[in-house]
Amino acid sequence: MSKILIRGAKVLGGEPQDVLIDGETIAEVGTGLSAEGAEVVEADGKVLLPGLVDLHTHLREPGREDSETVLTGTRAAASGGYTAVFAMANTFPVADTAGVVEQVWRLGREHGYCDVRPIGAVTVGLEGKKLAELGAMHESAAGVTVFSDDGKCVDDAVIMRRALEYVKAFDGVVAQHAQEPRLTEGAQMNEGVVSAELGLGGWPAVAEESIIARDVLLAEHVGSRVHICHLSTAGSVEIVRWAKSRGIRVTAEVTPHHLLLTDELVRTYNPVYKVNPPLRTERDVMALREALADGTIDIVATDHAPHPHEDKDCEWAAAAMGMVGLETALSVVQETMVDTGLLDWAGVADRMSVKPALIGQATGHGRPVSAGEPANLTLVDTAYRGPVDPAGFASRSRNTPYEGRELPGRVTHTWLRGKATLVDGKLT
Repeated sequence: MSKILIRGAKVLGGEPQDVLIDGETIAEVGTGLSAEGAEVVEADGKVLLPGLVDLHTHLREPGREDSETVLTGTRAAASGGYTAVFAMANTFPVADTAGVVEQVWRLGREHGYCDVRPIGAVTVGLEGKKLAELGAMHESAAGVTVFSDDGKCVDDAVIMRRALEYVKAFDGVVAQHAQEPRLTEGAQMNEGVVSAELGLGGWPAVAEESIIARDVLLAEHVGSRVHICHLSTAGSVEIVRWAKSRGIRVTAEVTPHHLLLTDELVRTYNPVYKVNPPLRTERDVMALREALADGTIDIVATDHAPHPHEDKDCEWAAAAMGMVGLETALSVVQETMVDTGLLDWAGVADRMSVKPALIGQATGHGRPVSAGEPANLTLVDTAYRGPVDPAGFASRSRNTPYEGRELPGRVTHTWLRGKATLVDGKLT
């Protein structure tokens, strides 16, 4: 059917309303809407949000299809309530040319579970030595607007300045993985009490904070946009807050795992907790939550980083860094931000849909749930609570830190331009 009536949904957590979808568009929002000719979805007070947008996803294709593919990654996204994801450039080959970003973009269009917006590399091969084809990637069919060497830091200040100058011409943004490489040589976890007790190489907060401080000053000098990936320390929060107070065009993201987990978990030596940047202290976690609530941190981004079993099920030092996150992100945000009273559901929509769409210029996403808007929507059973079972993940990888942990909330339905991609918790 081309018409769908979502009956009795709490739009952005408000009073129950009906939402009528006609084709690719929201036709009407109100109470007591007619169901004539429409497929009816009984929401029963579930929360209806605009489709989520992830500004930081690793889809691994091309090159590491053993970890994830565009198909499996977008299925995972739809399961988590996402209608658009931005695919990071650290593939094999690296997405540093128009040809590679167009390949990723076309794979996303073919599979159709969510929109895929490729992120282009800042430097050729992520090597930090020479600018990649930023203009060509922007002018390609993929229309790249976000550039990042994520996984590596653009540590050369001159290269970073040139990138900021280049993307300014089309209002693009450079998304920085803030990690001073010399300060993190041999680092295995957050530098602090726990690393000292365990004898693991420490990853100091200043390695992140020093790069952020440099880059916000560069952005101010150039008058361009810079975005901070996976911000993880209380000190980083203060630098971003200061930069915003000066009118610098900086935005920042926090991952769900940095809102919930701490470096105390590393005492288990379970490599599932090994991630870049590392899990920090309880003090950092609390600062990140407060910063997300007050808007210093603009968005939640998953940093969905799938790895095959053999890359994580090994000794800590040899294990790959990263966690899958698309299918649990909304639950973690409910646990840490909504159920604690720090954000309401309208705030969640802002941080997980509206602002990431604006930062990445994802047209048609992050729009209001109102008549005439694209029907990119997700329906959430916020009353649900249960254990995380990675065996049921749509992602090809299972490296979640939440296995067996009880989390609230469950996405039941996702619609991409009016087409159901998830119905009653099952992919279509």
